[in-house]
Amino acid sequence: MNFQFSTAPRIVFGPDTARTIPEHTIKMGSRACIVTGKSPQRIQWLIDDLHKKNIQLHTVSIPGEPDTDRITALVAEARAKNCNVVIAVGGGSVLDAGKAIAALIPNKRDVLDYLEVVGKGMPLSEKPLPLIAVPTTSGTGSEVTSNAVLLSIKHTVKVSLRSTEMIPDIAIVDPLLTISAPPSVTAATGLDALTQLMESFVSSFGSPMTDALCREGLKHGAKSILKAYNDGEDIEARTGMALASLFSGITLANAKLGAVHGFAAPLGGEFKAPHGAVCAALLPSVMEINVRALKERDPGNPALAAYAETAKILTGNNDAQITDGIQWVKNTCAEMKIPGLGEIGVQKKDFKSLSAKAARSSSMKGNPLELTEKELLEILEMAL
Repeated sequence: MNFQFSTAPRIVFGPDTARTIPEHTIKMGSRACIVTGKSPQRIQWLIDDLHKKNIQLHTVSIPGEPDTDRITALVAEARAKNCNVVIAVGGGSVLDAGKAIAALIPNKRDVLDYLEVVGKGMPLSEKPLPLIAVPTTSGTGSEVTSNAVLLSIKHTVKVSLRSTEMIPDIAIVDPLLTISAPPSVTAATGLDALTQLMESFVSSFGSPMTDALCREGLKHGAKSILKAYNDGEDIEARTGMALASLFSGITLANAKLGAVHGFAAPLGGEFKAPHGAVCAALLPSVMEINVRALKERDPGNPALAAYAETAKILTGNNDAQITDGIQWVKNTCAEMKIPGLGEIGVQKKDFKSLSAKAARSSSMKGNPLELTEKELLEILEMAL
């Protein structure tokens, strides 16, 4: 039983913890690059608090998903401002951008030199700048992961800049910051968190440590996601989803993911749809095909027991079977109006290209077994 485990050196969790950002920042640097979403005015409270600590600020906005060109330009700006600490406050895209900026300011090669799959995958030679990550959605767990997902416009695919050195120094998870997320965002991000927990739980790289976090995260996520979707101001539900998201980030960083995220990378590069919604559309079909393939080719694989346990946790029924867990996912997606892949523009003519790209994706490495091309195509057909 050999495994390694890495996570953020410090995690600060709970309502109102975001107010502690300035006191952490002052210990890490005096010239902060603040990375936030399309509306920086939403964190004016934080900007005011940082100014009171005499911290110089350079604010950058990430209005959508970060791409390599945008990150390259923002890194150049932050270098010119001599920033020595990065604070990322926002959803998964913002946190990924913050991690990439913190990593690339001291590592000065072209970003493609460091990227997986489409680049050279070179290791970072210099330690990234200190980074504080503060999520405003409950989904990606990016505040505790070791990679930044970037869109390579040239290759029309999302790929990762990855290093354990990129795990944020401090993750501040304040459920109150997620209250303003609308139902559609709550649904997409929440289902992303559940997908990450499920994929980590059945991953071939799982360990007793990640399994324990998966079980706890799934328990909180299953009982909280619909409550948070139906009532965004339900603090208990928001706290449960924030915990599920946090745990999903820790588990994926250590146990990897699987076929859902293997497909999500090329789909996200070619079609405009929320990452979590894409994952949710794929999840039931990936579960079905994985379970069938495991029973046919590797019936002793522990992933089958993990799928069975997942069904019991999701449904709250100790007698539940794997099929009940798959149906729970389908019912939850339907209640939260998650579109199929066809609704985001995917057509059958895209299947072969998407399957080929998915098979090469780094996320596919954690899938409990290697899927055939026929099985990959069947997943897309079922999710259409």
